[in-house]
Amino acid sequence: LYASKKDRHEHACAVASVREALGPLCSALDVPDEPELLVLPNVQHLASRVTGRLSDGASVLDVVAAMHPTAAVGGTPTGTALGVIRELEGMDRGGYAGPVGWIDSRGDGEWGIALRCAYVSGRRARLFAGCGIMAGSDPAAELAEAQAKLRAMRYALEG
Repeated sequence: LYASKKDRHEHACAVASVREALGPLCSALDVPDEPELLVLPNVQHLASRVTGRLSDGASVLDVVAAMHPTAAVGGTPTGTALGVIRELEGMDRGGYAGPVGWIDSRGDGEWGIALRCAYVSGRRARLFAGCGIMAGSDPAAELAEAQAKLRAMRYALEG
C-alpha cells in the first residue's frame, strides 16, 4: 500500500477532506505527514489518526455535520462527486457510510463511519462495502477488495 501511487493519492484525498472539514471548528489540529498501515484480519488500510481540540462553541455534533460525507465515501470534490455517484449507483445508500457514534452529557463523543453495513429483512440481507475508485483503479482489484471487506459479515450471516 505504501508503494501504490493510487492508494497513497486516495488516502491523501481522504485526509485532506478531514483537514478541510475540521479546520474551521478546531483551535488546534494535528494531521500526520505520513499514514500508518492498519492491519485487520481480512484487509489492510492506510490510516492517519487526525486529532484536534474544538474551538469554544463548537460541539461534537458540529464535527459530525462537517465531516459527512468524507471524501472516503463521497469523493472529491464532494458536491460534484456525489452527483456522479447518485447517477451511477442508481440507489439510495440509506445508512451506508453514515455517521455512527455516541455523545455524552458533557458533549464528549466518538464517531466513525458505517463503512461496512447490512440491511437485514427476514432471511435476506443486503451488504454494503465501498472502495476508493480513482483514476488508475483496477476494476478486478476493487471487486476483490470489496469482497474481502464483506467476508466477516458474510461469515457471521452464514453461521
